[in-house]
Amino acid sequence: MADENGNIKNFAKKLVFKALKAFLKSIVFYIAYLLVWSFFSTFEGYVHGLRQTVENFVIIYISLGFFSDLVSDTIFQQFFNVARAIFVMGYLTLALNGGILNLTYMDIALTIDLRLFLMVAVMLSLLGLARSMLQAINYAHKKAESASNL
Repeated sequence: MADENGNIKNFAKKLVFKALKAFLKSIVFYIAYLLVWSFFSTFEGYVHGLRQTVENFVIIYISLGFFSDLVSDTIFQQFFNVARAIFVMGYLTLALNGGILNLTYMDIALTIDLRLFLMVAVMLSLLGLARSMLQAINYAHKKAESASNL
């Protein structure tokens, strides 16, 4: 009974530590977002809905990172990392309208081609996706190896 109680306390300590670590990482990431946004706030008047789009992205990205850190050292961490990589690819593609932005400023129609930026961002997300999948395979291999050694 004492051993079981010790395991529960040890598990609770690990969970609290993981939650605190995930929370602190999320706060640091959000503070970094606020600092970077201060440089881009001048574009808010030119692009309708820019702030809301960026904030939605940051909130979901931080949430996926938080849950990934919370379930670290489990296979679910890899699921959240894969979800984060897929989310970045999908959100950027939708938010940038396939890489072509049409803006109107002072009765002047502007067309901005961001396809190169979008391609680079998607390629980096694909690298993150591949990394997460390889980590999941490595995690499953280590679990199978440790189970076969018993």
